[in-house]
Amino acid sequence: MQLIDGKVTSQEVRKEIAAEVEQIIAAGGKKPHLAAILVGHDGGSESYVAGKMKACEEVGFKSSLIRFEDDVTEEELLNKVDELNNDPDIDGFIVQLPLPKHIDEEKVNANIDPKKDVDGFHPVNVGRMAIGMPAFISATPQGIMTLLSRYNIETSGKNVVVIGRSNIVGRPMSILLSQKGNPGDATVTVAHSRTANLKELCLQADIIVAAIGSPGFVKGDMVKEGAVVIDVGTTRVPATDTKSGWRLKGDVLFDEVAPKCSFITPVPGGVGPMTITSLIINTLKSAKKEIYQ
Repeated sequence: MQLIDGKVTSQEVRKEIAAEVEQIIAAGGKKPHLAAILVGHDGGSESYVAGKMKACEEVGFKSSLIRFEDDVTEEELLNKVDELNNDPDIDGFIVQLPLPKHIDEEKVNANIDPKKDVDGFHPVNVGRMAIGMPAFISATPQGIMTLLSRYNIETSGKNVVVIGRSNIVGRPMSILLSQKGNPGDATVTVAHSRTANLKELCLQADIIVAAIGSPGFVKGDMVKEGAVVIDVGTTRVPATDTKSGWRLKGDVLFDEVAPKCSFITPVPGGVGPMTITSLIINTLKSAKKEIYQ
């Protein structure tokens, strides 16, 4: 069994990006610029955005954080989105989710210029990704594809079960793995909470991507010997022995599943670190006009 170390891979990718940014600046180009809009003071969102800003500093990007209180109106938020769309210095920006209930997340995402949608949530980018056109791919699926590639995990001709059908992870993951290319060319089944024969499907899978948001959902008796298991779960569960009072749990019961695997991602330290790094990758692509000429 080999651990897929997202921390190490993330650090490698960031070093490569930092070197490229140095070359861009040395050649007279401008620093790539990522902006983030943060509404309210949700603990998870605060730490995630702080991680993004720190990553920008690491690789030599310029970053901007725009804060609003929970009572910001939808109109005010959309006005700020429009302002960033039209700011030539901003290469990409994200609106950190979740948003307060009085704001329509889909409407906000749809108002982001697809050329600056480095989160990859805009319907135009999702559609381009689905038909194999250049697109900004959402961060977690892109991070998983990077890990599969860097660990030389064979996907061609393999049976893959993706557990979870969210628009952020499950659906894009199933599309990317079934498309032509490397990683790709897999036969993919999308399973979810209503799938009747889930255990049987998983036992046939060469690769399992668990993205259902239920701690310890995938157990040892659901995984065949030699399988590759990618755990996307990041649920905070109460813990009396940690300073924060909680710890992250994955969707995979690690101690049961890991001994059967050829490769497995831990939680934390697997897919998570690659998510922010993927956002940095997308911002660099935007600055270089790689997706939209």
